[in-house]
Amino acid sequence: MTHTYYISGVTCGGCQKKVESLLSKVEGVEKINIDLAKGTADIGMSRHIPTAELKLALKDYQKYQLSPAIESPQVLSANNDDESKSWFATYKPILIIFAYILIISVIAGLAGGAFNIPTAMRVFMAGFFLIFSFFKMLDLNAFADSYAMYDIVARKVRAWGFIYAFTELFLGIAYSANLFPGVINFVTVAVMSVSILGVLQSVLNKRKMRCACLGAVFNLPMSTVTIIEDALMIAMGVIMQIMLG
Repeated sequence: MTHTYYISGVTCGGCQKKVESLLSKVEGVEKINIDLAKGTADIGMSRHIPTAELKLALKDYQKYQLSPAIESPQVLSANNDDESKSWFATYKPILIIFAYILIISVIAGLAGGAFNIPTAMRVFMAGFFLIFSFFKMLDLNAFADSYAMYDIVARKVRAWGFIYAFTELFLGIAYSANLFPGVINFVTVAVMSVSILGVLQSVLNKRKMRCACLGAVFNLPMSTVTIIEDALMIAMGVIMQIMLG
């Protein structure tokens, strides 16, 4: 039997040989094929080997992180939810969150009398980043594992999942306090542009997996909704930067 895993930290041929050597020592492992470009490892085994046992083989090298891909419960769960729930039921949590943020943003925009678009957009982005970072903070390890399954940076450097969560928190605070708007808009566009690349790859390749946008709290499948979510933040960041000029 062969199982596929996502593996991060393997960035060169030397890393590849090291990981293959470590995993090959696990009883039952017969063949290992690591794809550096995709960040995946196909492991042929004579018996079912728990993921925890494979991770144990890499315990002395923290830069190498392994997580299930095709067989992942997160993937299967997302797939089952897609089939058993309606579109609205599936995305109800994120739709409610966006509705709440939108209401607060409109109220803030109307606070001065005439509707202030820049203020409404800034409050919307502040609310977005603060709420989404909150859900990630509830279980940072689980978020990092989920994020590493599709993000192009987190696949190679698992620590990026943790950095990303705190970056969202920082952006939320910065937008709330209106700190360094030019710099913050640039960071938002840059970070979200990198994030959307992994989402696009997963959606276009029709890979069924859980979106990590709300951390490990809600089981939302990866879809065009995730693309729209990231693209909206990129667009708003660009628009706000233009307004500053």
